[in-house]
Amino acid sequence: MAELYDRYAALVYSVALRVLADTGAAEDVLQEVFMQLWRHPASFDARRGSLGPWLAVIARHRAIDALRKRRPQTDLEDVVIAIEADLEGAAEGSRAVEKVRASLHDMPDKQRIALEMAFFAGMTHTEIAAETGEPLGTVKTRIRAALLALRRALNT
Repeated sequence: MAELYDRYAALVYSVALRVLADTGAAEDVLQEVFMQLWRHPASFDARRGSLGPWLAVIARHRAIDALRKRRPQTDLEDVVIAIEADLEGAAEGSRAVEKVRASLHDMPDKQRIALEMAFFAGMTHTEIAAETGEPLGTVKTRIRAALLALRRALNT
C-alpha cells in the first residue's frame, strides 16, 4: 500500500486540488481515496483500465462531492504544500500531461469546453446543457468524444 501511495498520491492530490482549489480539502480527499482502496481493494477491476486513471476518477468524484457539501466561505490565502516527487514518476507524469495538453489543444473548442466544465468545474451534464444552451445529448456526445480523444492520446 505504501508503494501505491508513493506512486499515485501526487496524482490523486492534484486532481482533488484542481476541483476544490483548497489544499486542506484536497488532502482529505487524498486520504479518503486511499482509505477506500485499503478497505475495498476488490472494487478496482484491472480488466477495465489501469490503477492511476481509476484513482483519478475516484478522487474527482470525491472532490465534487466535497465541493457540493461545502458551505460558502470567504477566500483564504493559498497555502503551498511541498510534496517530494519521485523523479521517474514525475517524468512519466510530465509526459502524460504534455500528451493531454496537446490533445486538448487539438480538440474542437466545444468538446474541450464541455470536458472542462464536467471535470474541472464539477458540473453535471444537465448543468452544462443549461449553461451552454446545447441539448443534453449533444453535451454527452461531446464529452464522450473528448474522453476518447484523450484516451487515444495517452495510449500512444
